[in-house]
Amino acid sequence: MKRTLGLLQHACTSAPAANLEKTLALAEQAARGGAQIICTQELFRSQYFCQSEDHSNFALAEEIPGPSTAAFQALAKKYGVVIVASLFEKRAAGLYHNTAVIIDSDGALLGIYRKMHIPDDPLFYEKFYFTPGDTGFRAWRTKLGKIGVLICWDQWYPEAARLTALQGADILFYPTAIGWHPSEKAHYGATQHSAWETIQRGHAVANGCYVAAVNRIGHETPIGGDGLEFWGQSFIAGTSGQILAKASPDREEVLLHEVDLGSLDVTRTHWPFLRDRRIDAYGDITKRFRD
Repeated sequence: MKRTLGLLQHACTSAPAANLEKTLALAEQAARGGAQIICTQELFRSQYFCQSEDHSNFALAEEIPGPSTAAFQALAKKYGVVIVASLFEKRAAGLYHNTAVIIDSDGALLGIYRKMHIPDDPLFYEKFYFTPGDTGFRAWRTKLGKIGVLICWDQWYPEAARLTALQGADILFYPTAIGWHPSEKAHYGATQHSAWETIQRGHAVANGCYVAAVNRIGHETPIGGDGLEFWGQSFIAGTSGQILAKASPDREEVLLHEVDLGSLDVTRTHWPFLRDRRIDAYGDITKRFRD
């Protein structure tokens, strides 16, 4: 069973309506190009506002279902494609999440995933905005395959990938917004990017599944200073961690690549990591640290 994935990599402006229009246009371009499962980058409707702690940014959030969800549902139904879209969710007054919606090829809203791991680092002040997710780790049986969705900081955690794969996910999608502090790029840039790519390729190996990471491009300075330089390089990794397709670091792209979901059984039979797990010995994984 072969499926073509479409990853939408682009820069964002300060105008949410324009960003939504661009992302919808890129999704339509992907669908016309043969994509069957399409994924946006993280928080595509705005620039990455978490560079500062500013209460006015909560106005960027929207309800789910809401206008963006409806627009993607219409597009999914029109082209018969599955769509994963990353949104800033207003759940209730004072309660906000970093959320992905999963839309089936008939336009039905299958469900949502709320980002579980919330960072708090210089220029990544997400704890100010986002309540940690309460959806748990899930996979959705779409009409075009069973997929799992995690978001950005989640991608560094093997526990998240494993628990999602154990739900039956054939593909792990990671909408992302990650980049360099420009002052650190010369010294740390190559190492930081390599770590990001390697950990996700490792999830593909450990779980015998495909991984699709979608990152934005552009140098954003919404609060002045050096800002963040997003490194793009969205990619699709195969079931042995090999890079199957990769976008550039600085160009808008619709990255298309066909994957064979039928190969998962072959991979997992020859590399039976799920078979040989010692679940009887993993109790301490639920502890913060073992002194």
